[in-house]
Amino acid sequence: MNITIRDESPKDLQSIHEVTVSAFLEAQYTDHTEQFILKALRDAGALTVSLVAEEGGVIVGHVAVSPVAISDDSTGWYGLGPISVLPSIQGKGIGSKLMNAAIKALKGIRANGCVLLGDPNYYSRFGFKPKEGLILPEVPPEYFQALLLQGGLPQGDVTYHEAFSASDS
Repeated sequence: MNITIRDESPKDLQSIHEVTVSAFLEAQYTDHTEQFILKALRDAGALTVSLVAEEGGVIVGHVAVSPVAISDDSTGWYGLGPISVLPSIQGKGIGSKLMNAAIKALKGIRANGCVLLGDPNYYSRFGFKPKEGLILPEVPPEYFQALLLQGGLPQGDVTYHEAFSASDS
C-alpha cells in the first residue's frame, strides 16, 4: 500500500463522511454520530488538525484533533478523535500512520498534550496512558488516556468541544 497522509481539503469532505460512517458502522461502543461530530467541529472552526490517508487518489482514512478544556484552566491541550479507516483495509498500518502524523502535527503547533478515549491496548503504542487526576467524567479511567508533549500534566476534568454532542447533520 502506498499511503499518503495530508491535510484535508474542501473536496475531501464527502469522502471523509463516507469513510467515517463505514469505519464506525459495526463498532461496538459508539452512538454512530462521528460523522456529525466532524461536521459540527468543522462548522465551528474547531478542527485544529484534520488529516486524510489517501491511496491512489482515494480517501481511505481520517483523523481529527480539536481543543479540549480542562477544569484547572490548563491550555494547549487537544482531543484526538474520531479516527477512521475503511474496514476492508484496517490492520494494515493506516491508523498508525494517521496517529503518528496527528502527534507530529500537535508537536508542530507546540501543543502541551493530547487526550483520547479508546482501547488502551492499541493507543499505548503511541505513548498514551491513563493519567491519575486527568478525568473524563463518567468514563472508565483506563479508557481515557493522555499523551504529555511538554510542560506539566494538568489535573482536572476534561471537556470536549460541544460538537461532540452533535447527533445529526
